[in-house]
Amino acid sequence: MSLSFRQVAALWKEEKRLYVKKSSYAIYVNLLNLYILPAFRGSTRPSQEDVQAFADRMLADGHALKTVKDTLLVLRMVLRLGTKLGAWPAVDSGVHFPTQAQREKAPAVLSIDQQKRLLAHLRQNPSSKNMGILICLYTGLRIGEICALQWQDLDLGSGVLHVRKTVQRISFADDGVRQNYLLVGPPKTSSSLRDIPLPGALTRMLRPLRRQASPHYYVVSGSEKPYEPRYYRAYYRRLLARLGIPPVRFHALRHSFATRCIQSRCDYKTVSALLGHASISTTLDLYVHPGLEDKKKAIEKMARGLG
Repeated sequence: MSLSFRQVAALWKEEKRLYVKKSSYAIYVNLLNLYILPAFRGSTRPSQEDVQAFADRMLADGHALKTVKDTLLVLRMVLRLGTKLGAWPAVDSGVHFPTQAQREKAPAVLSIDQQKRLLAHLRQNPSSKNMGILICLYTGLRIGEICALQWQDLDLGSGVLHVRKTVQRISFADDGVRQNYLLVGPPKTSSSLRDIPLPGALTRMLRPLRRQASPHYYVVSGSEKPYEPRYYRAYYRRLLARLGIPPVRFHALRHSFATRCIQSRCDYKTVSALLGHASISTTLDLYVHPGLEDKKKAIEKMARGLG
């Protein structure tokens, strides 16, 4: 079958439209339009060398390793469909990354002093937006999950928070038609559907706000409409600036929660479940970085066991 790369990509896109979440489809289409089609639009028989050169160019242009890997995932799916349709032979799409590019930076977290300063301000100023940040520090919710949190998702009697949805801005161009809307839907993965216990101190702070709100109101917005994540990030950045705390990403609240749990000797499986990770290996890779003192303790414990 004689098909161009663009034609195969269009067929792949139509197939994906039917079977993946809208948010995933938007990500795929954006990666396809931004990076893949401009690089392969004239290609008739893509090769492994083409794929490697494409990855090298993306890295040289300064794209994050995750962006490159996500883009390669989409490219591989298109290449597999092209092979299945007989447009080109099977393509070895394996890529070698430079050693330096493979090194992932440790996630940014708030220091204990910075976290205490932020907590003190949030407790003294219990607004809807501030309570959202406070909940993030105590539960590790993602920003989309906290923006989608409604008061009916908080069982303050039992002290349990139910994560059932997320909110995100969907923006992409599909066949020349621009799509741009706010979507409230299921969270990132099935493992993200979870129940998180709330500490007593947080529950007591939430009760006065809960009494003033309808169960269907969103916690962060204080209304029937969710607060958009990009605006919440901007509010968070302004708050850090007012408190003299270095500008770390909103996601640092999630990293700080996980780091404090690990430092408190919580078991890794429980931390992974609280974060909604699909596997414990994700938690271990991101947050478990033994220092020299931890290594010394492990060696001493091993030596004692030998007598």
